[in-house]
Amino acid sequence: MRAGPSQEEIRRHNLGALLRHVHLSGPTSRAELTSRMGLNRSTIMALTADLTAAGLVREELPRQTRRAGRPSLVVRPESAKVYVFAFDVGVDRLVAARVGLGGVILDRREAVRRRGEFSLDEITGALAGFARQMHRKTRPDTTCVGAGAAISGRVSKGDGMVRLDPNLGHEVVPFGEELSRRLALGLPVAVGNDANLAALAEQSRGLGVGCHDLIFLHGDVGVGGGVIAEGRLLGGHQGYGGEVGHMVVNPGGRPCGCGARGCLEAEVGERALLEPTGRYGTRVGKEAVRAVVEAADMGDITAQEALMRVGDWLGVGVANLVNIFNPEIVVFGGMLREVYLGSAAQVRSRLATDALPASREHLRLRTSLLGDDATLMGAAELAFSHVLADPLEALARVSI
Repeated sequence: MRAGPSQEEIRRHNLGALLRHVHLSGPTSRAELTSRMGLNRSTIMALTADLTAAGLVREELPRQTRRAGRPSLVVRPESAKVYVFAFDVGVDRLVAARVGLGGVILDRREAVRRRGEFSLDEITGALAGFARQMHRKTRPDTTCVGAGAAISGRVSKGDGMVRLDPNLGHEVVPFGEELSRRLALGLPVAVGNDANLAALAEQSRGLGVGCHDLIFLHGDVGVGGGVIAEGRLLGGHQGYGGEVGHMVVNPGGRPCGCGARGCLEAEVGERALLEPTGRYGTRVGKEAVRAVVEAADMGDITAQEALMRVGDWLGVGVANLVNIFNPEIVVFGGMLREVYLGSAAQVRSRLATDALPASREHLRLRTSLLGDDATLMGAAELAFSHVLADPLEALARVSI
């Protein structure tokens, strides 16, 4: 029989759980932590003392209190002192940010990314340069505890290699390893698929707080998806799960970059919307998509027809996902935020005919609360994950 957890293992677990509460919920009173964690006051006091001594949190009196008697101290994350670097590699932009414990963006840099072949040297060089600029501005008493990156590609569980999606090229690249080398901070860079990380961010900080079954659909040139079922991200055997953009919704339909026809991303992606309106090639990106949606709203018949067609296929894809996963919320992010806002009627109409009544009964369709930062915040959460799992051990590793 396996022995039960030791007192030290229990302590480590509780330290991580308390820090996670404060990281995700913000300043929290000791009394509330006692209630949430089901521990007694003396244990909470000991745990907060350990985290305070490590420089991860601080305790202070509440700014306002209406209760009689001695107020419960408030535990706050040391956002200005403990941080990670978060990176987002999009089709049209590169973003780097310094994100403090508690999810506070302390500093950021952003640049336009030229479309075309994926240049590992150029992209990692630009991101590392941004990080070094931000690192030079930090105070001596700050600590970088990790780095995470979101990228439009499939990330292997086994070796962390990135299989780029068709819109970035078909290469297999050691993205995290090379970015870590260029950063030269002695920290590995954890890498995740952008839609998967956006789903986790939306669940922890956005519309999905408290939701255990959520699907995030992220669109730019193509479409990616992050599926959270019973509170866990579905990654698949090798880590390539959630590629909902390559679900065939229209056999024999528009050609997709993956080689198939009628994939969801081929039918609802940027090109599917812009090409019928004669705009593809002159303008691209989110602003071009927004322009079509606005034109449709103003009565442009061609824009309306294109948007209705894309919205109908989006509805087919969502209906399939609803029938398979029975989510509580489907969140639209990236370009799909604009598409959904302009074609919600078509999406809902298709759901009404194609989704099982029981599965759609309590379904909510929403646009991302985190907006364009959903993938970036997901990368930050990925970087913080080892600190939240074992705070003192993680700090010891970065202090060596």
